[in-house]
Amino acid sequence: MDKRNLAFGRKNFILLAVGMIVVIIGFILMSGAGSDATEFNTDIFSAMRIKVAPVVCFIGFASMICAIMYRTKDDDQLPAKQDPSSKDIVK
Repeated sequence: MDKRNLAFGRKNFILLAVGMIVVIIGFILMSGAGSDATEFNTDIFSAMRIKVAPVVCFIGFASMICAIMYRTKDDDQLPAKQDPSSKDIVK
């Protein structure tokens, strides 16, 4: 497949991967032992689970949106340089 047919550049894919890793870290921070029918675990109300982890996930999702919106400068979009010796002179 030709690189020009891809929707995103290499930098976009790297930024998307970093954002996905941050989201996964946020979900890992939210996980843990839950309550049981016989005992109640108060750890489900810890600040890490209800405050820090959702913020980490939100930052990951926001960075993924930024990675999608990020526009790389391609050579096709830049103005072409003209060779000074190739000027057409009409007399």
